[in-house]
This record gives sequence, C-alpha cells and structure tokens, in this order.
Amino acid sequence: MFSIPTLGLRNRSPRAGNRRRSSVSSSPRGSASVVDCAVYVDGVRLPGEWTHEQAMSEVRSRRNGFVWIGLHEPDQRQINGVAETFGLHELAVEDAVHAHQRPKLERYDDTLFMVLKTVHYVPDRARATNSEIVESGELMIFLGRDFVITVRHGRQAELTRVRNELEQSPEHLALGPSAVVHGIADHVVDSYLEVTESVQDDIDTIETEVFAPRTNIDAEQIYLMKREVMQLRRAVMPLSQPLQRLAGGYTAHVPDQVRSYFRDVEDHLVTVSERVASFDELLTTLVDATLAKITLQQNTDMRKISAWVAIISTPTMIAGIYGMNFRIMPELEWAFSYPVTLLVMMLACVTLFKIFRRNNWL
Repeated sequence: MFSIPTLGLRNRSPRAGNRRRSSVSSSPRGSASVVDCAVYVDGVRLPGEWTHEQAMSEVRSRRNGFVWIGLHEPDQRQINGVAETFGLHELAVEDAVHAHQRPKLERYDDTLFMVLKTVHYVPDRARATNSEIVESGELMIFLGRDFVITVRHGRQAELTRVRNELEQSPEHLALGPSAVVHGIADHVVDSYLEVTESVQDDIDTIETEVFAPRTNIDAEQIYLMKREVMQLRRAVMPLSQPLQRLAGGYTAHVPDQVRSYFRDVEDHLVTVSERVASFDELLTTLVDATLAKITLQQNTDMRKISAWVAIISTPTMIAGIYGMNFRIMPELEWAFSYPVTLLVMMLACVTLFKIFRRNNWL
C-alpha cells in the first residue's frame, strides 16, 4: 500500500522497553466492542495490552506517539468511557453509535470526525434471489492530536489488514494519527475500485444478453443492478469533499507530508466516481433497450396470435353457417357437400398459413 521502506524494531532501547512493559495492564481491554487498543511511538507499536485510559496516560506522559483504538458497533454505554477519556463531542459520539450517516468531515473543537461508507461485492454463488449485489457498512474516525479512534458498523469495514500493513511501515506511522486516517481512506477507496471492477463484469454480461438475438431478458436484474449502482454512488460521491479538505490543510492535525497522500487517494476516488457515473448512464441505456426488446417481442407474439386466430376463424365461420339448421339450403341435398366443405376449409387454412408465413407473422 505504501512506498515508504519498512523499518525493523531493533532501534528500541532496553530502557524504553522496560518502561513500556511496566505501563501495560494485564486486564482485558475493557469492552467487548473494543477490537484493538494500541500505542504507537515513533511509528512502532508498544508491546502488551492496554485499556484506553492507560494508553492515553502513556502517550500524554511521553508527549510523543499516539493511541489507535478500534471499536466495532459499540452501544452508548460502551463508548461513553472512551468519549470521556478523549473528550469526544456528544453529537459526534451519537452519530458514531447510531450510524446511517453520509460520508462527511466535521470539526468538533480540536477533534475531527470523519464518516466513510464501506462496500463489499457479493459473488453470484453467495447471492440469493433479489439480494444485494453490493453490501455496505460505515466507518467513523475520530482524529485528535495524539489519538485516532475508529468505529466500524457492518462486516465490510474490517481494518485488521490495514493495521498490519501500517505497522509494517513505521516511518509512515511516525507521521502521526493522520497517517492512520490516510491508510484507512486509501483502503476504502481501493475497495471501491475492486467493487467497480466486479460490477463492470456484471454489466458487461447483462449488455451481452440484452443485445444478443433471441434471448429472454429479465428486466428485474437490470433494475437491481441500477439500484446497487445508486447505492455505490451515494458512498463514493460525497467523499470527494472531505478528501479535498484533508489534502488542502483543513486542520493542523494533518502535516504537509500526509496531505500529498490524501491527494493521491482523491485521484483514485475521481477514477471511481467516473466509473460509477458511466455505470449509471449505461444501465439507463440498457433499461431502454430492454424495454424496446420486450415491446418488440410482445408485438411479435401478438402477430402470431392474430394470425392463428384468422386461420381458425375461417373453418369456424363455415361450420357456423351449416350449423344454423336452415331447411332450404341447396348443399344439404348434394351428395358431395360434406367432403367439399372439408376441402374448402383445408384450402382456406393452408392459404392463410402460407400468406402469414411469407409475411413473417408465423
């Protein structure tokens, strides 16, 4: 993910290591919603397990490093302790608990609150009838001078890989908590690119079926795909402004070295936005083409039905005339009336059949 070379952990001094171990608590992290709580100094993670109070105290006593806490779908009670320790604004905390937010970037006192939408593509084999093609989740980030807190909602916002990759780049982590925000944003936008590639394959398949001759098209599948593209658009488009603000010096928490990384993420987001916009236009065209094809098929079916009705109505009319039981009908006394009538019916039906077949009605 990053082009910065990876450094080892051999530069840590024994004295520093002893100090870190003495500050570590042997108790659990304190909440079932806490996925991970770590302290990073000079880009290197300190060993051991920490509660959020101990982690914050360690960083403040050192006046160096930052805390990264990961939470997964916490309730109000679970997040209250973290919010009180780090001074999080109650409105941002409420948004983080209840989710259902659009991508945005807001400032509360000295803390930034960022919301990102996460997406995941569901393969065909794992997709039920009329189920979602693109599943979405939410990821909230609190960014402070010496801490970053991530709150995940949904299965699609897993950050374990991001944390592992960042820990393999201590020089990047040494830039501060904003480097974590960049790593997360980069990961989210990369997932957008992966999802758009999969959606592109599905749309190509639908396009082939729509314009292939003599194929039955299910318009419901196109409407389902269009709905998923709209959901993807709501996740991608609003994220552009937050990334622009982070890349343009919106806050002092983002140093100049990290702003260039955000500009790179913004460029990738532009690519995703263009793809999503093209998907929407293409699906609209496919809907129109499918409706036209269905209309043409219905017209063809109606012509066939009308042709068969005309063929069947001729012998029915003749049989109806002779079924009126009039006494004075010259053909009733004729010895060849019955075979001649059948022959006339057959000739009329065959003639009409050839005429309709020649005109491609049958």
